[in-house]
Amino acid sequence: MFPGVDGFHWTAGHIIFLSLFFAVLLTIVATTISALLRTAHDFHSHHAIDLCWHADFDDLPVADRRCRHELAGRLISRTCDNAFDCRHCEKYSEFAVLPARGVAHDLGLNYSDDRLYHRGHTWVHPEEDGTVTIGLDEFADHLLGSPDSYTLPEIGDELDLNQTAWRIKRNRKEISVRAPLEGTVVAVGGPKQGWYVKLRPRLDLRDPKALRHLLRGPEVNRWLSHEIERLQLQLRAPGAAPTLADGGMLQPDLMGAMPQADWDTVLADTFLEA
Repeated sequence: MFPGVDGFHWTAGHIIFLSLFFAVLLTIVATTISALLRTAHDFHSHHAIDLCWHADFDDLPVADRRCRHELAGRLISRTCDNAFDCRHCEKYSEFAVLPARGVAHDLGLNYSDDRLYHRGHTWVHPEEDGTVTIGLDEFADHLLGSPDSYTLPEIGDELDLNQTAWRIKRNRKEISVRAPLEGTVVAVGGPKQGWYVKLRPRLDLRDPKALRHLLRGPEVNRWLSHEIERLQLQLRAPGAAPTLADGGMLQPDLMGAMPQADWDTVLADTFLEA
């Protein structure tokens, strides 16, 4: 029997039951509203993107999480525990003063010293007006060849570090390219321009820490060597055509040359998608 029905009589049990029911209902509603407000705040404060990236980073193979100082030969072995954001590394200053070791090999790729490099295979070039130009590095260019299509952000969009900056489609595969730093989109280009996005960084580039998370100098060559070794192993298969030219140099347009390869795995590891 329920209230409003003929013959219903209130009892202590009814009152206790309905009190508990509405208390639970109010708790659920309050919890849901609180979760929605926290989610909205996280997106507004860019925290959600950071959480997603840290989850993806933790899922990367250990070999793909090498510290930049290991790559430069300053340390024998170290796994990055800052999701590649050296700006928050308490050990950075201690390690950065150590001498870089190791011999740089000619990998047949153009990695200019006036650019900085993100491990998601983008390059960053600081401009005189305080903006930065961003493009795909030579390794990514050799893998993808000419994109079938691409989707760029809108001018005025805000990008966060490691957020998807733009998307590329090739051979029915969609590649999400991560932003190498945070800022506001001020211009967009494309493959024909040789760059994809220009940003006005959120941080002042005069701050030595602003671009500290990007690879440069001796770190780049050894990182690329590891990337080429990984690619050789991933594309090696019985009866497969050669994937690299003599001397370990990448052939251009590998996706076009080897359409049957396991590109899901290769692209995920190359562009840091767990």
